Amino acid sequence: MRSPDVRSHIAIGNDIEELLKTYEEQLRPLRVVSFLREDFKVEDARAAIAEAYISEEQTKYIVLAARNFNTVSQNALLKALEEPPKHIEFILIAPSKSLFLPTIRSRLPLINKASKPLVQAVDISLKQFDLTQLFDFIKTHERLKKHEAKALIEALYFQGSVKESMIYSHAQLEAFERAFRLIELNARVGTVLTMLMMTFLPKRDRNVGY
Repeated sequence: MRSPDVRSHIAIGNDIEELLKTYEEQLRPLRVVSFLREDFKVEDARAAIAEAYISEEQTKYIVLAARNFNTVSQNALLKALEEPPKHIEFILIAPSKSLFLPTIRSRLPLINKASKPLVQAVDISLKQFDLTQLFDFIKTHERLKKHEAKALIEALYFQGSVKESMIYSHAQLEAFERAFRLIELNARVGTVLTMLMMTFLPKRDRNVGY
C-alpha cells in the first residue's frame, strides 16, 4: 500500500472529533499519535513535542485536535513546528483559524474542511437591544465554554457590522477587543458578555446595575 503523502498543516472543521477520525483512517498504515482536548494546554504541547522526538524510521503523524489552543501552548510548539524532527509531521485541528497565533499560521498551510459557515446566527438585533433582552441574553449564555463564547462574540460582531450595517463606536470596538482578551484569560463569560452588551443599550439604561 502506498503511504499517504500528507505534510504538516492546520485543518479547520466544525466537528473536530469526526475530522480527527477521518485523518486517523486516511493516514493508515503509518503511525498516528492523536491528542484530543477541549483546551490544549502547555502540558499537552510538551507531551506532543516529547512524542515528536521519539525516533521513527517511517513518517509519524502527531495530530493535535482541540476546541481551543491557548497562547502558552502555541508558543511552546513553535520550534517543533518550524524545525520538526526527521519523519515527523504535525496536523493541528481546530474549529476556527482565529484560534491560532499569526506565528503558527505562518508556519503551516491551512486547509478549511468546514462544511458550514463558521459564523453562527444570533436572533437579536443590536440596534434595538434593550435592558430586558440583556438579562435574558446573559442568562442564556453565561455558562458557555471558552470556544463557544468566542464563537458567540464573533457572531455578534458579524450581526451588527454585516447584517445590520452598523458603524460601531470606538467604545463598542474596544468592548469587542476586550471581550476576546478576557475570554482567553478565562474570565467569567457572563461578566464579559454583560460588559460587551451594555455598550449597545440605550444611554438611559447603561447605568442600571446588573
